[in-house]
Amino acid sequence: MRENKTLAKLRQDEMREMVRSYFAASLDRYLERLNDAGLSERSLETLRQELDVHEDAMGGFDDLSDLYLDAGTLDGFRASAGLTEAQWAENAPPLRQEMRKARRDQIKAILSAAESLEGYSFIQPAQTAPAPSQARSAPLGQAIEDFMAEPQWSVQMAARARAFLSVLLEYFGPDRRMADITRQDAAEVKKVVQALPVNRNTKPETKDLSLLEAIAVPGMKKVSVETVNNHMAMFYRFWKWAVSHGWATEQLFDGMTIKAKKKPDDGRKAFSPAQTQRLHKELTENTSGLVKSDDYKWATLLALYTGARRGEIAQLFLTDIKQDNGIWYLDINADGKNKSLKTPAAKRRVPIHSALIRLGFLDWVQALPRQERLFMSFSYNVKEGYGRNPGRWFGTFLERLEMKEPGLVLHSFRHTIITRLAQAGVPEPLYQDIVGHEREGVAQQVYFKAGHTLAQKQEALEKFEV
Repeated sequence: MRENKTLAKLRQDEMREMVRSYFAASLDRYLERLNDAGLSERSLETLRQELDVHEDAMGGFDDLSDLYLDAGTLDGFRASAGLTEAQWAENAPPLRQEMRKARRDQIKAILSAAESLEGYSFIQPAQTAPAPSQARSAPLGQAIEDFMAEPQWSVQMAARARAFLSVLLEYFGPDRRMADITRQDAAEVKKVVQALPVNRNTKPETKDLSLLEAIAVPGMKKVSVETVNNHMAMFYRFWKWAVSHGWATEQLFDGMTIKAKKKPDDGRKAFSPAQTQRLHKELTENTSGLVKSDDYKWATLLALYTGARRGEIAQLFLTDIKQDNGIWYLDINADGKNKSLKTPAAKRRVPIHSALIRLGFLDWVQALPRQERLFMSFSYNVKEGYGRNPGRWFGTFLERLEMKEPGLVLHSFRHTIITRLAQAGVPEPLYQDIVGHEREGVAQQVYFKAGHTLAQKQEALEKFEV
């Protein structure tokens, strides 16, 4: 086994040469196509967007660039390089990293070639072009407003971006010229962000204080590593935009994320069979009289029988209840105003359990008036989407039933269905598809991108019993 592993392990220079050869040949095809017919503006814009993703990934803020290496690219590369299954399995992570770098530089070459076709140069070889003028520098406040005016933001993301960037405005002031902000200043800002109190703008102790006064209040819980990294990622993205648009002279905040410790158990746990049976009885028979709204009843039952996140359920449109070959399902997507998904894997189709149909869920849906959303009584919140109302209601519901325990919340239904399906012998990749988790491993992520069929998911989900 050691000998086989040694044979399969590639040297760094071998990997780079394989990757260079593959992308060089691919670049030749791109340039030939460019010279034959040009590339549409839409194609060029798509390439620019992909380039941004790859460059952000090199800064350590984003792993989305790996998604651009689709199965066709990977298969073509493996065939070109003549890699065996053992060689690919042993070297896949570093090879994919090198491929992302090569794809990034290939796109730069394509865009450079395309830009050269947009004009003519009449400067003789002996002549020298005038030296470029020094990049201008904008006041920080003006640059942030221009950045936020870009047509790239959803309502929810715009609010998050402004919240992060407001820290820069408070620390430096809106009139500070960006060219005067140094890497040392950026490092100081990072220290300030790490010292931010949780919910600084709503806590009585800090809500009326300035930024520096708030971080000096003793005994306040500080923001998480994830929150610090989200700030750094937004600052990096803003500064990158500012440099490319001539508002700043130097890229800042690259490489400033903090390596998070392994996340401990979040404390949430699954409901026991006795607990789910009691909850089911209360929701369907209302013996306690606590279930006064059909919206809360059906949203909670959907969480119980699907394991979907509360926000995914709460934002469903009426048109997201669909049928395919006789199977009714929830189409969980981000298509529509104020809809969003936690990850790309969250976009999925989840069969509606036969127990829900017997209880009358489809009859209730069909009797609803013409309306956009399934649950019109749930209000929108920038931070939590439409999921805050059902989450709070369920917490009160548990308290009134005297079932409230540490770790038991609406999200516990995700733990419950994963636990029950695993115990019923459902394979992990299949129940990951059902609940919207990213499937793990090269085989699942690369070669089985299509995922499981609706019929497969229905058969698995029917194994769940209250």
